Amino acid sequence: MKKLVYTAFVAFWASIFTLVSVQALSDHKKEPSDEESLGTYTLEEVAEHDSLDDCWMAIEGKVYDFSNYIPEHPTPPSVMKPWCGEEATEGMRTKGYGRDHSPAAWEMMEDYLVGRLKEE
Repeated sequence: MKKLVYTAFVAFWASIFTLVSVQALSDHKKEPSDEESLGTYTLEEVAEHDSLDDCWMAIEGKVYDFSNYIPEHPTPPSVMKPWCGEEATEGMRTKGYGRDHSPAAWEMMEDYLVGRLKEE
């Protein structure tokens, strides 16, 4: 009986250690960057990137390049296409039908941050 309890104890803690290690290694968040080192763009400059192959969006005062993310997005590319080259805060906040994107989606966006939107 002692061997069974000991084995279960070791297996439990090994599982916990594995999960924590995987989480730490797969955490692909960017280090907080100095926003001053990022570019500043106007809506006109963002509008130049209006295709699925070159898709920039302005969201809540920041500019993101989602070109490499389009194939990974869970919806068809046609859902994101209208927002390419646009101020897309509404699209992020409503998903087109009134539901905000998840906190994970908002966090993941930081990987695609290229700059700030120039105040006009």
